[in-house]
Amino acid sequence: MLTDRQRMILNVIIDDYIRSAEPIGSRSISKRSDVSFSPATIRNEMADLEELGFLEQPHTSAGRIPSIKGYRYYVDHLVKLSQVNEQEMQLVRSFVTEKMNQMEQIIQHAAMILSNMTNYTSIVLGPETFTTSLKHFQLVPLTQDTAVAIIVTNTGHVENRTISLPEDMNMEEMQQAVTILNAKLVGVPLVRLKSKLHSEVGQELGRYADQFERLLGILDQTLESENDHRVFMSGTTNMLTQPEFKDVDKVKTLLDLLEETPTIMQMFNALPSGIQVRIGTENTHEAINNCSLITATYSIEGKSLGTIGILGPTRMDYGKVISLLNIFSRDMAKLLSRWYK
Repeated sequence: MLTDRQRMILNVIIDDYIRSAEPIGSRSISKRSDVSFSPATIRNEMADLEELGFLEQPHTSAGRIPSIKGYRYYVDHLVKLSQVNEQEMQLVRSFVTEKMNQMEQIIQHAAMILSNMTNYTSIVLGPETFTTSLKHFQLVPLTQDTAVAIIVTNTGHVENRTISLPEDMNMEEMQQAVTILNAKLVGVPLVRLKSKLHSEVGQELGRYADQFERLLGILDQTLESENDHRVFMSGTTNMLTQPEFKDVDKVKTLLDLLEETPTIMQMFNALPSGIQVRIGTENTHEAINNCSLITATYSIEGKSLGTIGILGPTRMDYGKVISLLNIFSRDMAKLLSRWYK
C-alpha cells in the first residue's frame, strides 16, 4: 500500500512524463508549486517507488520513468478523467449531427475524428457479424469468363467483386443458382452464410444444376466472410511521431500487426465489455508490448454491437482517451440504433 506522499509523487511523475517523454528528476518535481517536499525527500520516495516496482531508471543518474506496474496503479487509482474542451466538443457534435446513410460511413468518421483528437491510432470494430445479414445477391456477367458479384447487406453495405468463371460454365445455370441463393439466404446473418450455403443451397443446386460442385465453389468464394470491412483504422502512422518509436524495426512490426485484420479482431473480441485498459506487456500480442490499448464497447439495450479502441504508447494521456471513448461509445450506439430498432 502506497502512502499519500508516494501516491502524489507517482501521480506527478506520470503526468509530467506523459507530457514530456523525458525521465523525471526530483529537482523538477520539487520546483512545482503544488509540491512542498525537498528534493532529498522526493529522491528517497522515488527510490522506494522504484524498489516497489512502480518506477524505472533508464540510465544511471537519470530521472525515473513509470513502469507497467506504475501505469496500472495510475489508471486504477490516480487518473483523473479530462474535461473535453469546447473545440473537441464541436468535433464530437459534428460526428453526431453528420448525415450519413451507411453504417460504414459512421464508423470510418468516428475512427478519423478519434485519431485526430488524440494523435494516436484509432481502431473501430463494426457491429458483430451476427447482426449483419444478407439483403440481396446479384451476378452480372461482364465477359464469357468474368462476372461481377454484388452483395448487399441489411446495414446498407454494398460489396462488388469481380470473379472468374470457367469457360464452359452455363450462365443460365449460374443465374438459377443465384435465384436459389436469394431465396434461401436473404436475411441469414453473414456469420452463418457458409454453413447455410453448403447445407441448404448445396442440396437445391444438386437437384437443378449439372455442375453444382463448381457452382457451389464459386458461390463459396464470392460469399467469403466479410471481416475486412468491419475493422476501421485511422492514424496508423501516428506512432511515427512518438519518441518511443524511433526504432524502425519496432515500428515495422507494429504496422505489420495493424494490417492483420483477423489478429486485430481476435485481440478485441477477447476483451470484456465496458472500458478496458491494457498496458504494455498486459497485451497478449508481442508487437504491442510497448503500447497501451484502451477500448470501449458500444451497445444497444445491453447487446454489444462493436468496440472502439485507441492504441498509443504506454505514455499516453489516459484521462483524455478514457473520457473521449466514453463519449464516443455512447454516441456510436445512438447513431447506429436506427439499424437495430
